[in-house]
Amino acid sequence: MKASPRRLTITAALPYTNGPIHIGHLAGVYIPADIYARFQRIEGNDVAFICGSDEHGVAISMKARKEQTTPQQIIDTYDAIIRESFTDFGISFDNYSRTSRAIHHQTARDFFTTLYEKGAFEEQTNQQLFDAQAQQFLADRFVVGTCPRCAHKEAYGDQCEKCGASLNATDLIDPISTLSGSIPEMRETTHWYLPLDRSEAFLKTWILEEHKGDWKPNVYGQCKSWIDDGLKPRAVTRDLDWGIDVPLEQAKGKKLYVWFEAPIGYISSTIEWAKNKGIDWEPYWKDSETELVHFIGKDNIVFHCIIFPAMLKEHGSFILPKNVPANEFLNLEGQKLSTSKNWAVWLHEYLQDFEDMQDALRYVLTINAPETKDNDFTWSDFQSRVNNELVAVLGNFVNRVTVLTQKYYQGIVPTPGGLSDEDQSLLHQLTQTPSQISQSLEHFKFREAAQHYMGLARIGNKYLADQEPWKLIKTHPERVPTILFVALQLAAALAHLGEPLLPHSSKKLKAMLNLEHQTQSFTALALAQNLLQPGHQIAEPQLLFRKIEDQEIEQQLNKLRASAELNKLPLEPKTYEPVKDLIHFEHFSALDLRVGSIISAEKMPKADKLLILQVDLGFEKRTIVSGIAQYFDPEKIIGQQVSVVVNLAPRTLRGVESQGMILMVTKSDGSLEFVSPQQHSENGSLIS
Repeated sequence: MKASPRRLTITAALPYTNGPIHIGHLAGVYIPADIYARFQRIEGNDVAFICGSDEHGVAISMKARKEQTTPQQIIDTYDAIIRESFTDFGISFDNYSRTSRAIHHQTARDFFTTLYEKGAFEEQTNQQLFDAQAQQFLADRFVVGTCPRCAHKEAYGDQCEKCGASLNATDLIDPISTLSGSIPEMRETTHWYLPLDRSEAFLKTWILEEHKGDWKPNVYGQCKSWIDDGLKPRAVTRDLDWGIDVPLEQAKGKKLYVWFEAPIGYISSTIEWAKNKGIDWEPYWKDSETELVHFIGKDNIVFHCIIFPAMLKEHGSFILPKNVPANEFLNLEGQKLSTSKNWAVWLHEYLQDFEDMQDALRYVLTINAPETKDNDFTWSDFQSRVNNELVAVLGNFVNRVTVLTQKYYQGIVPTPGGLSDEDQSLLHQLTQTPSQISQSLEHFKFREAAQHYMGLARIGNKYLADQEPWKLIKTHPERVPTILFVALQLAAALAHLGEPLLPHSSKKLKAMLNLEHQTQSFTALALAQNLLQPGHQIAEPQLLFRKIEDQEIEQQLNKLRASAELNKLPLEPKTYEPVKDLIHFEHFSALDLRVGSIISAEKMPKADKLLILQVDLGFEKRTIVSGIAQYFDPEKIIGQQVSVVVNLAPRTLRGVESQGMILMVTKSDGSLEFVSPQQHSENGSLIS
């Protein structure tokens, strides 16, 4: 019996309209969200894929002041750029709204009023930073100073971007107003706060118990750290001149704080979408059977996993997110992406420079996605992956099979003869890959899904190379129809399986195979026998991808060099540690390297650099002491797979016996990262 369709509300983080979309946004949020939404639609599920422009942040006002214009002009300009970029790139939102629209203002005010009438807020009068020259209270980005946690000298009034700490403006040491450059004074003001401490018991149960092992380790770890530190009240109003008015008589001149009203934008965008379709919006947010999934970057984890759920719970009418698959950050050529320093690859510029190559960027950002750790985008890697994988593997296979079918059989799918072991092996793989990709996508492992997909194309390429139908057509022509029939089945499978991952290329390949109007769920693909029947006419072959030329890459690097020079960015050539003395093979082969998973981690007492780790090696659990405490929070590495030297002689460190060594990579900035298998492997697996 076919399972009933699932209903999913899928949200993607609302982008700030203070600049265009760049590759960090795409890799962190919008590509994985789009892949997931497309996949769920293909499976026949009821999907509402929701987003919109976030237009009330302090960054908007700052941009307007800097450019001597109005916030409205800023948001109108960038909303248009962002909206067009998403459309041209192919992000398949069901609704893309704006938080400046009347429907959002009303939804946010109604939400606030409901919580206020339920007594969910605390009214507090306290001292806040005030710029006497600008005659304005200083919230968020209107003030900078030294971070009280890590001593970073350019922390903002809401967050330190170096250590990630969430701050209040009054926490900063030696604060300076970004409006006038003056030293602010303290003045009294009244605001309304959401007392998160009241929600602490609920959040502990909901996150730390119900979602343990279910959410990604980086998400779970950050939430646990926040909860363990003790939750505190968070202001929901601000003294600003740009934003949504607080719907209280006694709060005239005050605005709803953007972190409070922005996530309500998901709800207002859904209401807008449902109204346009003439359907009821409430099941997508209030039916317990609906799955709510938030796609965000790691800087938004706390807001979507702790604060917004606390708001929804206090309201009482809404479902809570089933999952929040947040990604880490993407760097560019070894440096952090920066809008202000123009250190980015902007989506609208990419689309101009690489016309009709949306899927090239989509593939590279998926296969290199920062799912578990920060990753780096380089133009040389982009060129290499496009030319060596999309062109030389996927494109080459499709071109070979379609050209040969056209050449030998006038584009008509031939009738196969008896199947060899090689034929049957390939057709068996066709029935396995859909479920492999499906499992990866359901568990938000988009890199793994792309690897499965490209692996199928590699199998096809190898099959044709091994069978050599271009030679057999002269010596054993009776064998060729079967080879091309089998290869065409694989090409058709790639066309269907590529729909969520590479939608433009999938559409192009479907057109080549005359399958434009056919959609196959992954479930059906796993059961399908012949995707292309004998006698089916395919269209004229086309190149699926084109090569990226050296001069195109040089042009992109020149853009970055100009930004680096203008902003004095330290673009120095990479240096490498010298190679150590030669060893013989028997020395290397003596090492026993195994895959393990970290199951617990804690700091060594009175030792700043050491962590005590419990590692599950499958055949046993071991204690390993590792000098990585300065680089990793213990809570965030639980569940991390690692590579372990298991036959290293034990060594006692500060009274604890360490029973192995974990392999690490030292990056160019001196930080460390784990040497981990690209795909999840069974603990205890031998690394050879």
